[in-house]
Formats: sequence, structure tokens, C-alpha cells
Amino acid sequence: MLTSITIDPAVHALRPDAVVLALVATGLPGGPSDDGSRAALAEATLSLPVTPPEEHPNVIAWREAYRAFGAKPQRTRCSVEALMRRGGLPEVNRLVDLYNVVSVRHVLPVGGEDLSRYRGAARLLRAEGTEPFEVLEAGVPAIDHPSPGEVVWCDDEGVTCRRWNWRQCVRTRITEDTTEALFLLERLAPMTLDALREAGEDLTKRLRDLSPAVRIESRLIGA
Repeated sequence: MLTSITIDPAVHALRPDAVVLALVATGLPGGPSDDGSRAALAEATLSLPVTPPEEHPNVIAWREAYRAFGAKPQRTRCSVEALMRRGGLPEVNRLVDLYNVVSVRHVLPVGGEDLSRYRGAARLLRAEGTEPFEVLEAGVPAIDHPSPGEVVWCDDEGVTCRRWNWRQCVRTRITEDTTEALFLLERLAPMTLDALREAGEDLTKRLRDLSPAVRIESRLIGA
């Protein structure tokens, strides 16, 4: 999986500074939010910057990237800005809780995919507009599509995340039953590569603290 992850040249033409740190974790103990993940969420909430999210340099960079492919960042926010605006981080399950904690602590988008539901290689590209994107509408499964030129994450079955890191598909999302996952930590300048690596080390430690059975491999893509 790690060696086959790619960033399409069309994305780098849009943002030459785009770099992804990918982590594959196996032997994960899934499960609902617990005391440990709740404590981490509370601590991360207290560490949120007092200034508005849109004034943080990392968020400014993501807003500029969204505008570059036609999205309106005031309406469609990158994942880390959306989390920072909530005031308190939501409980989802303990794996999602932990990567959300890392996201706001380091102010970068972090996504997670259930590898058992993933099909083929992960790739970041600009959409044609015909790719399927699985969603729930009023609790009912439905198929949506990205806009032409939109930056999306895909696998062989369709779009796994729209508008770079805005909204994840239903099919590959991490659940309480997930035991193997792909985590994608996404960097734009002015965030440094060292800061990106620090975020990866933070997530790695938190995942390994869950169980001695957890195994993690990583790869930097686009640097």
C-alpha cells in the first residue's frame, strides 16, 4: 500500500508544496471512545489557538489551495479548520478521536481510512467529475460526484475523500471495528517537513500506546 500511494502531477502543478506523510497501522484495537481518547480530546481542545482559525498560517495555506481548484473556503472548510471551529472536539471512536487530536494539536489535516475496505492504491488527483462518491442522505446510501478539476483522494472503486480533505466517503471511514488503517497527514507550506514528521511521531506514539500489537510503517510522498 505505502509504495503505491501517489500525488498526481496535476495536483503538484496546483500546489508544488503538497506533501503527504502516510502511515499504515495494523493490529489496531478498535472500539468506541474511551477514557483515554476523551482525555486526549479534552487536552487538545484546551490547546486550541485563541486567535480565529482563519488567521493561522497553516489554515491560510489550505484556504488558498481550496480557492485554486474552485472551492469556497468560507463554505467548504478543510478538515482541520472545521475541527478547530467546533470549540470542543467530537467523540467518534477511539481511533478517529486520536487522529483528530493530532490534527488540531499540529494544525494540519489528518485523514483515516479502513484498509479492509480500501481497494487498490490511494492517489491524490484532480477529478474528471464522473467518479462515484458514496454518501448517506437522510440515512440512505447514495452516490454523489466531485466537480471536474476538484482535488480528491481515490482508490479503484471511487472517491474516498472530496475537496482534498473536506468530506470522507462512507465506504472507507474508520469504525469501531477497524483493525488496520491508512492515515494521511497533509502538509502545505509554511508548515515545515520537520513539523510534519513531528505530527507523524505524535500519532504513531498514540496508536502504539493502545496496544503492543500495533505495527506502523510510514512513507513521505511528494517531498
